[in-house]
Amino acid sequence: MMASVPKLVVMGVSGCGKSLVGSLLAQALAVPFFDADSYHSRANVEKMASGIPLTDDDRAGWLADLASLIQDQDSGLVLACSALKRAYRERLRAENPQLRIVYLRGDFRTIWARLSRREDHYFNGQTMLESQFQLLQEPEPDEGAITLDVTDHPESLVRQCLAVLTATAEDARG
Repeated sequence: MMASVPKLVVMGVSGCGKSLVGSLLAQALAVPFFDADSYHSRANVEKMASGIPLTDDDRAGWLADLASLIQDQDSGLVLACSALKRAYRERLRAENPQLRIVYLRGDFRTIWARLSRREDHYFNGQTMLESQFQLLQEPEPDEGAITLDVTDHPESLVRQCLAVLTATAEDARG
């Protein structure tokens, strides 16, 4: 069993399942779930809805708000957040060194098939997904990310993640 409740960011491109897997993971851990999309400024949402990719400057305030959110949660949390660049993940970890990354990895075809079926999301088009894949910097080994294959069922992804978290906690105890 885990000694303490972790703080997790479930990351990946739009359509990889961050919100679904993140919410299931939060339920399993009995911690709050947050979706980073809810913290975008109106200007960022309008840009994305128009098919215009966000810049690093567009994301700066958003990432600062998310880092504060993570820091303010004493009892753990799960945050669904694209966190596509290493610099974004480092920003989220700056005041939260205990933060763990869960990377939902999938190929363009699989994720585009999912996104093309969505009706209720402001993410707009294949070009936006292509830009996310171009921006994506997969976590490096030194980031200690838990990498999961999005073709598995969400419940299986949660079980896999919990198994890694439990094993990591047991290793830390010696």
